[in-house]
Amino acid sequence: MSDHVLDNPALASLTGPHAHFAERRGRVLRYPVDVSPWVGLPDEPDADDWADVAALAGPGAEVPLAGYFRGAVPDGWEIAFAVDGVQLVDDGIAAAPDPEAVRLTPADVPEMLDLVARTRPGPFLPRTIELGTYLGIRRGGALVAMAGERLHPPGWTEISAVCTDPAFRGQGLAGRLVLAVAHGIRERGETPFLHTGAGNTGAIRLYESLGFRLRRTTEFLAARVPERLGDEQVVGI
Repeated sequence: MSDHVLDNPALASLTGPHAHFAERRGRVLRYPVDVSPWVGLPDEPDADDWADVAALAGPGAEVPLAGYFRGAVPDGWEIAFAVDGVQLVDDGIAAAPDPEAVRLTPADVPEMLDLVARTRPGPFLPRTIELGTYLGIRRGGALVAMAGERLHPPGWTEISAVCTDPAFRGQGLAGRLVLAVAHGIRERGETPFLHTGAGNTGAIRLYESLGFRLRRTTEFLAARVPERLGDEQVVGI
């Protein structure tokens, strides 16, 4: 394992507080496909581990990965996309509840999915809400901003799905919700962290202004499992 749980946060989550979600094959773990795309790989995956990824996903599947593993994807795997990312951690943020924030429930998921589709903050799936607390702000009865919890390495909780309807941007709603979600995390005795794209300079400025600091860089990528795998990779599938 890595020296710090945030060096491999998906694996730390799926072997820790989120173990009840884990679908496992060998040393590879993943969330159910309608919960989260994150896959937990060993720090240094070998050929058997990649064969297990392929077995979990299936031939031709596109597997989202985060660059927290050492090495490269195997020969024959196509990189569908790769985006530089950053990981930021709480460095003294002024976490506080927000009087306008309401806790979202499974009944709100259709609206949440619609907001995500229009704002594209990152993956949010039909069961992602099961990963933790999600808070939203409504105006005129409509959900216009939200933020919530995703990865959960021991002692830490990731803030994710931070988004605001374009018609309501510039009002500070996203920052308020981040601080409100962070307050709940702190109340449990845990520390907030988050990820975003390295090119998303506006979001990075916002998070740094709230009191987050850059911890490390990474890469978010998706690799496509070959349609036809070598015999050595399909043993036991």
